[in-house]
Amino acid sequence: MASHRKPKHHPLLSGTARTAAGLALAGAATATVPAGTGHAAPQRTPDEVKAQVARYYRQAEVATERYNGAKERTDRARAVLDGLQDEAARRTERLNAARDALGSYATAQYRAGGIPSSVRLLLSSSPRHFLDRASMAERTGAREATEVARVREELRQVRQVRTTAEGKLRELETERNTLARHRRTIEAKLAAARDLLRTLPPAARPADDGQDVTGAGHAAGRSAPTEAAPQPAAAAHVPATGRAAQAVAFAYGALGKPYVWGATGPSGYDCSGLTQAAWRAAGVSLPRTTYTQINSGHRVTRSRLAPGDLVFFYSGVSHVGLYIGDGKMIHAPHPGAPVSIAPVDSMPFAGAVRPA
Repeated sequence: MASHRKPKHHPLLSGTARTAAGLALAGAATATVPAGTGHAAPQRTPDEVKAQVARYYRQAEVATERYNGAKERTDRARAVLDGLQDEAARRTERLNAARDALGSYATAQYRAGGIPSSVRLLLSSSPRHFLDRASMAERTGAREATEVARVREELRQVRQVRTTAEGKLRELETERNTLARHRRTIEAKLAAARDLLRTLPPAARPADDGQDVTGAGHAAGRSAPTEAAPQPAAAAHVPATGRAAQAVAFAYGALGKPYVWGATGPSGYDCSGLTQAAWRAAGVSLPRTTYTQINSGHRVTRSRLAPGDLVFFYSGVSHVGLYIGDGKMIHAPHPGAPVSIAPVDSMPFAGAVRPA
């Protein structure tokens, strides 16, 4: 028979057990917390955030210049491909015409060639007329050989043009893939910059917070954030003359227009797109990218800068502006910051060129 006695109650033991159990549960709960969550990540200061954003902008600009170079190569490849396709079409028409002419001649020869020439001479009512026709046939045979050679040459050229076009098409596809890759890099860097800026309180955000990356809108008069870098004293102001004056005037007319990566105007520009457009307005053709523009004229020293000179920045020559005198330039800074005037000393100076 089962016992109905109640277990003895030990107040001290019960309290201790409860305490131990509580500690065990707390320990178990603590053990389940992932490592590294015990302390919050250190909060970045506004200056640190802005410095990181500036790095993202520079990385995006490097990718933008690579995008511009790939786009220029893509445009050239597409133009060459279009020309090759037109040439192939023209040569194919000539080939078909030569084939038709040769086919008509071969048909006529086949119809007249069923009787040997000696028999046709015997049957002819006028041997003299026959001999005249035979002589003409020999000359026609020579023309036939010429037509055959012509057809062969047209066929060879058509095949050559089509082979060249196929190679250019492969080149075009490669450049398109390169474009897409650089585009993804640009968009990722700009998105990272926007996300980082959103972590700042509104009052701490720069006026040009990079929200407008497409160039759909802009606010004139904003200036780009700069990184101070001590440089030698600027050259004395020299008035712009000739074509340089026209380039500078164009740049002044672009003030306030939005930065749009990959753009050459007229509604928006990236940095090398602005300098290219400014000098194009002066009748001078510059290449598309900062990497090629730096080799598009005569190198000048920092102390001999004159209005209209192209001024380049950073060790990778990833940014360019148009010098306007008094140590200042007009440039397209980055997304969200419109074309504006800035000191040349605001970025690490890499070199300068005076377009020819």
